[in-house]
Amino acid sequence: MPDYDALIAKIADYVVNEQTFSDDAYKTAKLCLDDAMACAAMAEQHPECTRILYNDSSDPVKAAFDLGTKIRWLDYNDTWLAKEWGHPSDNIGAIMAVLVDLDERKLLTAMIKAYEIQGVLALENAFNQYGIDHVILVKLASAAVCMHIMGGDKDAVMRVISQVFVDGQALRTYRHAPNTGSRKSWAAGDACARAVRLCQLTLAGEMGYPTAISAPKWGFEATTLRGNKLINNISFGCYVMENILFKVSFPAEFHAQTAVEAALQLHPNVKDRIDAIDKIVVHTQEAGDRIINKSGVLNNYADRDHCLQYMVAVGLIFGKLTADSYSDAFAQDPRIDTLRDKMQVSEDTEFTEMYFDPEKRAIPNRVQIFFNDGSSTDAVQVDYPLGHRMRREEALPMLREKCGKI
Repeated sequence: MPDYDALIAKIADYVVNEQTFSDDAYKTAKLCLDDAMACAAMAEQHPECTRILYNDSSDPVKAAFDLGTKIRWLDYNDTWLAKEWGHPSDNIGAIMAVLVDLDERKLLTAMIKAYEIQGVLALENAFNQYGIDHVILVKLASAAVCMHIMGGDKDAVMRVISQVFVDGQALRTYRHAPNTGSRKSWAAGDACARAVRLCQLTLAGEMGYPTAISAPKWGFEATTLRGNKLINNISFGCYVMENILFKVSFPAEFHAQTAVEAALQLHPNVKDRIDAIDKIVVHTQEAGDRIINKSGVLNNYADRDHCLQYMVAVGLIFGKLTADSYSDAFAQDPRIDTLRDKMQVSEDTEFTEMYFDPEKRAIPNRVQIFFNDGSSTDAVQVDYPLGHRMRREEALPMLREKCGKI
């Protein structure tokens, strides 16, 4: 057996070897599964989603695309935030497509492993800094875990992981102006499908590429990471599953969740004074400032659900935020853009420190309203969103209500 890059071998060892995970990890994994199925069921009510589905469960590649797309479509599934961002439940589309017997314990174990691979690598590697979309980690985690489910040994798992790294990766351009578009809603489904297809090719005997990551000039680090190293100094366990973030309040990009919650708290005090607002000051973390601080024309649903100002404005005006709040018809309300134009968004460095602190993993936002007469509201700051481990018990009733929509 050739010597594979250390990270490839490390992931393969984690996948194929028996692991002991906490009861909390399995309990949370079951919540993640129910949550993902609820998201998929809700997405089926949206023609924009269903129009691109294959609806062919007999083909695991197509089945992976369909389920991965439905889980991700509404931007309402679980989330992981670190140097890289992402949604580990995206992997469920691939896992369920290849897990023939659907044994729940096997499914939950596979989920824990996929979440861990995606989330741990996201802790130390910012693929976004290179313009690469986070679904690279969905393809990687899904391919590794699905290869083992499909009967592959350690060598097969290493071969398919190497295939992922030489496969070419999606660009983030469809998540950002001026090209924000609906592909961001099916990118995870595409990564799931590609992972399963690479597993099929590997099972058919396709060779691996042992130094796919480290090869001079032509490897992943030399090309995609521009000569920088792919970092992994953390052991794989079940940390990610135990600390996963649930979206239970509203479908909004997670860096905005606490800002919207602050806006909802302010709504009773401003709903009758919208026309009297002079400015709205929003402080956020560096990631929120970089990803969703957006001015100018918003062209579509995908543009709006990744605009901090839009989400805060809707919360202030209406006291709620739903999937329908991003529709073209809803966005015609002139008050939304009027408030967007009055917002001043900036990074609070303390918030950024709280965001990266492994003991806190906070996602803080602060919102304050100033009126034309010189008066102002209190500054409302929310550090942890509902669905965060620090507020898990508080969120459980809402999560159960969300999952009851299946």
